Amino acid sequence: MQPTRSTAEEPGCHIELLHSIDELPPGDWERLAPADDPMWARGVFTALECSSVGPSGYAYLTLRQDGVLTAVLPLCLFRDLRLDRVVGPRERRLLAPVRRLAPRLLRVPMLFCGNLLGQGHVLAPGELGEEAARKLVAAVLDFARRERLCTVVFKDFAPADLDPLRTALRAADFFLVPSLPDTELRLAQGSFEEYLAALPAKPRRNARSKIRKFEARTELRIEVLDEFGHLLPQLHCLYRQVMDRADQTLDLLDTAFWAAVQGGEGLRRRLVVCFEGERPVAFLLCLFAGSGATGARIGLDYRLAHEARLYHNVHYAAIRLAIAAGCRHIRFAQTAYQPKLELGCELVEQWYAMTHVRPLPRAVLRRLLPRALGAALAEALGPNAPAPAAAPVAPGPAPEDERHEERSRHATR
Repeated sequence: MQPTRSTAEEPGCHIELLHSIDELPPGDWERLAPADDPMWARGVFTALECSSVGPSGYAYLTLRQDGVLTAVLPLCLFRDLRLDRVVGPRERRLLAPVRRLAPRLLRVPMLFCGNLLGQGHVLAPGELGEEAARKLVAAVLDFARRERLCTVVFKDFAPADLDPLRTALRAADFFLVPSLPDTELRLAQGSFEEYLAALPAKPRRNARSKIRKFEARTELRIEVLDEFGHLLPQLHCLYRQVMDRADQTLDLLDTAFWAAVQGGEGLRRRLVVCFEGERPVAFLLCLFAGSGATGARIGLDYRLAHEARLYHNVHYAAIRLAIAAGCRHIRFAQTAYQPKLELGCELVEQWYAMTHVRPLPRAVLRRLLPRALGAALAEALGPNAPAPAAAPVAPGPAPEDERHEERSRHATR
């Protein structure tokens, strides 16, 4: 699909396909991206493009109205996605015989729309009109067919972000499946001590106990670094320890990604690192934008992670940073829900909008996925699962949508 250039003199809506974020002029992305979501910083997408973290390629659909750029939708191309890496543990056990006997059957081509590492959006200065939404969804499907990416997913969209696409998704036979909720901690306090004091009694006692246990380990200390390139090999090993224990690995960050984030211009990042002597044993990468922050990726040395309460204490350090930076919220993304709820986080509802370009596979997916993934979601959230929510969009007849989640023990997005 070749780019279709549009100029200021051309009236109406025009779609253009770009193959790199660098093809967007400086300022255009920043004008449209969420001001308070650091996962949508240009530097994050630049880092993805220069690394090998899972997708086989990237693209960006842009929409111009009367020559003015009014919407951008990032695309991630997976030509050979391993299904057994993105399902829950129960489903993985069921697929084990297939993986041994016919592993190719578990590899599928998929197109993800939105942000591979964060919450999904169509970047736009306001609500998309019906014509713009229709052209954008049609362009997604045309691109998927050309690239032979049969399954199409609008990934991790909040209800409000799906709403402008309602009519276009319905016309294109998309159906909804609840995805893993994000976790967000609202920060109304002026200091970390005020944050602790505002926690309910039991979480507050637990937090103070975990801080004391960590401080009793005199060989451990936490530092906050602006520059961490010299530590990248050790940090990557800690990250791989977490990912090796993960139930879901849609993306797997590599050293090229970490290096690009370290050197990314205009990317506000700080690294919380716990050292044992001179050796890193835990880290949490923190990104900032406007009044928002994100604890983006974590690494842990499981040799002492539990006993020293490393997970909790690097998160406490991130909360301190966010409060000091004047942030109004910090997100810790998906997974590891129990400790994040104990931190005071709230669950942020998110959905997949899915379809298949061929009718028969689409009917099978529509029939099986909502209930199967709903069971995985309930298992992951356990007693923290909220009441089932009605789908925010109703793109055609489908089985009853149930809230779902894949169980995962790692603290990444």
